[in-house]
Amino acid sequence: MKFLVKFFGYLFGIGAALGLVLAAGVWIYLQRLNEGLPDYTALKNYEPPVMTRVHASDGSLMAEYARQRRMFLPIQAIPDRLKQAFIATEDKNFYSHIGVDPEGIARAAIRYVQNFGSGRRPEGASTITQQVAKNFLLTNDVSIERKIREAILSLRIEQAYTKDEILELYLNEIYFGLGAYGVAAASLLYFDKSVHELTLEEIAYLGALPKGPSNYHPFRKTAAAIERRNYVIERMVANGFVTPEEGDEAKAKPLTVTPRDTGIQLDAAEYFTEEVRREVAQIFGEQRLYEGGLSVRSTLDPKLQVMARKALQDGLLEFDRKRGSWRGAVETIATAPDWGLELAKVEALNDLPEWRLAVVLDSGPAFATVGIQPGRLVSGKLSDERVTGKVFLETMKWARVDGREPGAVSDVLKPGDVVYVQESPVAPGSYELRQIPKVSGAIVAMDPYTGRVLAMVGGFSFAQSEFNRATQAYRQPGSSFKPFLYAAALDNGYTPSSVVMDAPLEISQGPGLGTWRPQNYGGKFYGPSTLRTGIELSRNVMTVRLAQDMGMPLVAEYAKRFGIYDNMLPVLSMSLGAGETTVMRMTAAYATIANGGRRIRPTLIDRIQDRYGRTIYKHDSRICDGCTQGEWAGQEEPTLIDDREQVLDPMTAYQITSMMEGVVQRGTATSVRAVERPVAGKTGTTNDEKDAWFMGYTPDLAVGVFVGFDTPKPMGRGATGGQVAAPIFTEFVKTALNEKPPVEFRVPRGLQLIPINRRTGLRAAAGTPGTILEAFKPGMAPPDSYSVIGFQDEMGIPRAVSPEAGQAVLSGTGGLY
Repeated sequence: MKFLVKFFGYLFGIGAALGLVLAAGVWIYLQRLNEGLPDYTALKNYEPPVMTRVHASDGSLMAEYARQRRMFLPIQAIPDRLKQAFIATEDKNFYSHIGVDPEGIARAAIRYVQNFGSGRRPEGASTITQQVAKNFLLTNDVSIERKIREAILSLRIEQAYTKDEILELYLNEIYFGLGAYGVAAASLLYFDKSVHELTLEEIAYLGALPKGPSNYHPFRKTAAAIERRNYVIERMVANGFVTPEEGDEAKAKPLTVTPRDTGIQLDAAEYFTEEVRREVAQIFGEQRLYEGGLSVRSTLDPKLQVMARKALQDGLLEFDRKRGSWRGAVETIATAPDWGLELAKVEALNDLPEWRLAVVLDSGPAFATVGIQPGRLVSGKLSDERVTGKVFLETMKWARVDGREPGAVSDVLKPGDVVYVQESPVAPGSYELRQIPKVSGAIVAMDPYTGRVLAMVGGFSFAQSEFNRATQAYRQPGSSFKPFLYAAALDNGYTPSSVVMDAPLEISQGPGLGTWRPQNYGGKFYGPSTLRTGIELSRNVMTVRLAQDMGMPLVAEYAKRFGIYDNMLPVLSMSLGAGETTVMRMTAAYATIANGGRRIRPTLIDRIQDRYGRTIYKHDSRICDGCTQGEWAGQEEPTLIDDREQVLDPMTAYQITSMMEGVVQRGTATSVRAVERPVAGKTGTTNDEKDAWFMGYTPDLAVGVFVGFDTPKPMGRGATGGQVAAPIFTEFVKTALNEKPPVEFRVPRGLQLIPINRRTGLRAAAGTPGTILEAFKPGMAPPDSYSVIGFQDEMGIPRAVSPEAGQAVLSGTGGLY
């Protein structure tokens, strides 16, 4: 007996010693694992990459930018049923366990032993807490050591964070496929809905995806996806989250996924959106743009943007039809055995929604039969539907070949030709031939008082060319620069009735450069003319004389002050707009005149907020006096202090405006009168008609239009700003302001309106033919006789000319030159 006691005591001692050694070994092992564990307290500062969203001024979504498409939602904003779907499927004991699930671990261990050596991936037993530890703090490798580290971290996370905090991290981090991270982005990308709009079957499908998004793809593996979705519904029923009746109803429904387009979301806004993206990246950097979760509120007015694009496209198409020719098919394909399959391989411009690619199936004298490019189903598969229609000769007379109108459709279209067509607005089922114009252009619409860009189009098609001709193309503005030279004159002692000699002029340009002889557009000279006439009829020679009289350094200073050029060369040729600038800069300069001379900074962005809603950028820098009061206690209402620089005398601004109203009423842009409201503007045409401009404004809207080839070349005789650009301006402004009453330009206090003869600039009786009301500053008035700039005596002093002599010059043969 004593022996047995000693024997068992001996065994107990050995067992105890071995147990202590084993415990020490386990402790040392865990200590070693513990030393390499990441800091779980970093989860407190969790800031995942979140996508940036850009909105228009009315709140419409324009675009989203992200490397990981994620929108962070606080746990309080996630619907309970959505939480329950993940808890029922992933971790039913989530709210009761301590971070690990012993039952699940035992089950996984048994499966591991059973499958050892089979090559199968071990079965997981991870709780939601363990998945958080793995996704945030550990790697994704498959090993027992990683599982132990994961368990240790889970126990610590459970002690440091609440269950809701852990679930919030999980639901915002997990990957759902289609590039979506987190439940909010997944809801949008799979169903184009917010999480609050999801139905039970949609919630269950999202709950199914974290197990393996590619295994449950909605289109490639539909059956597996439905089976897994129904399993999630069953788990929700089993856990009491939904009733059996609700579950049966949801399981009976098909899987309806409507993937959301992840590109630019707003029609016609491609150029505008890309410019906003570039500007945000320039301010905050690429990383913050794609990961910072910024909320950008742009200045875009979606309605005006659509109108602007239509006006520009209409103008460019009209020019191409009148002056261009048929340039051939986009591509040629085989029409058998299935023309639809072949046509689907040709990539269409995706920002021309009314245009469709079509293949010519047969072509005859009077019409051609075309097959329209088949659409794609939600799954991405090509539709089996094949639509055909006819293109008639009457609608394609513009498609000249070798300079001649086609006598038959077959002169232009051959079977197999892939072309663009648009459904006829008057004969549904038939189509009209279309062609991408070679000429391009830009249009910018701006609020003249704030500099907010309301609409901007940088070309005919963004899909064809992303080059933004409104902001990136530096082109010569031609005569549209002249108002700033005349503004400099009016600011420095001249009046609208000052007279300048319009006569031949020779200017030596220095050794080896020859003599410059500026010419008017029509090649004629018109004798003494008022500054108003110089603007209205865009007289080049008298503009050069005026610049010569003032001195080009002064003109260069004004050009810089208005932001047209940074450093303009003070040479006389620059007075006719020979420098290079952008449509955006020119529109901002005209807006400065429109608002009475206050400097504005054009912007496409109103404000930017960070992921927490804090405003980190805003365009409006005006000071608000009294805006910090917490409550009203009888004090005066807050006032905005406009501290922007006054770059032009308000009276001068009105004088120039009045003179440019004459451009529309009597000058080079009479077609703009169709707007049927007060408009001030100026045409611009460069040498050989390489660039055509029209810059103009109403009291509340400034608009700039440019037309020209990307590689500057002549557009043809008569392709002037008044003939090419002004009609685009007219169409846009007429539709943009259609519902607003006409408003007159505001006359500054103290300015005198005196009747004068618009040709001589001399005072005239009101009502006399040729009389207009001209604006004069205090202390200035129309003279009884005038001196002519450019017509000096021997001392270089302008000679006085009697009205009779002036009249003789104006009505005679021009003997002064």
